[in-house]
Amino acid sequence: MTTIIDFEAGEKDLDWLGLTDAIEAGHKLPKAEISDSLLYRGKDTLLQRQAWIDGLGIAVKSATIYPDNPAKDLPLIHGAVTLFDDATGILSALIDFHLVTKWKTAGDSLLAARKLARPDSRKILIVGAGTVGRNLQAAYKTAFPQASFTVWNRTISNAEKMASEIEGLSVATDLETAVGEADIVTSATMSTEPFLRGDWFQPGQHIDLIGAYRPDMRETDDTALRRARLFADSYATTVDHIGEYKTPIANGVISKEDVLADYYSIDKFQRTSDDEITLFKNGGGAHLDLMTSTYILNRFQAE
Repeated sequence: MTTIIDFEAGEKDLDWLGLTDAIEAGHKLPKAEISDSLLYRGKDTLLQRQAWIDGLGIAVKSATIYPDNPAKDLPLIHGAVTLFDDATGILSALIDFHLVTKWKTAGDSLLAARKLARPDSRKILIVGAGTVGRNLQAAYKTAFPQASFTVWNRTISNAEKMASEIEGLSVATDLETAVGEADIVTSATMSTEPFLRGDWFQPGQHIDLIGAYRPDMRETDDTALRRARLFADSYATTVDHIGEYKTPIANGVISKEDVLADYYSIDKFQRTSDDEITLFKNGGGAHLDLMTSTYILNRFQAE
């Protein structure tokens, strides 16, 4: 029988730290086979991302993107994740798209922070006051419970709204100052031009970059990449596909070898000193959707 998991029912027993443990365990299995496909009808798009991990199963994450929906008071994106049993290929679950995306995206970054950020980090700056920024605050506070949180956003009213919804969250008005004061900077914007300056970074910081997902998108400048030790969640989804690394590699600023490890070499995710700057690029991928969806299903069935 196929299990159907909606957002509310699926989320109530989830745990951010438990998810990061599940993602780490998933990378101990054979490397995932992943692929993406796109279909178009005018402005409308069907995106499908699929992954198969031997020993874990198959996931197909489907999303419909309809740009005219907001004018009809409907969400821009709809979708679902279908999970298939590894041993039999039987459809085992249908899981809400937004639930998987929320937990996958923030959990992906949190795993890197647990490995790379200083355990005594006490000041966390969130750059971007959208939905992802809110999810990052919820995730990070579980691993860094003593930390204080600040949010910066280009439109300050959006940052103020986010702060009004989250107890203890303060608003930064000057980005350079806020970056300089933070132990961890986590950024989730739609920027196509670098705006986080490496000259602002301080010894011992951990930088977490989420926003860029296309070849023409970047959040940090070349100086940032030269100053930091670089990591990614997946070589396959970042190095040749996202501008954060693709562009500076093409321009000779860094080389592919400067990206020291992805999660398939997670033992290399460690600091060599308290003063070094670590930088992680969260690029996502269907294999992470599979690991997250399996965790959600296991928690749902454990009730």
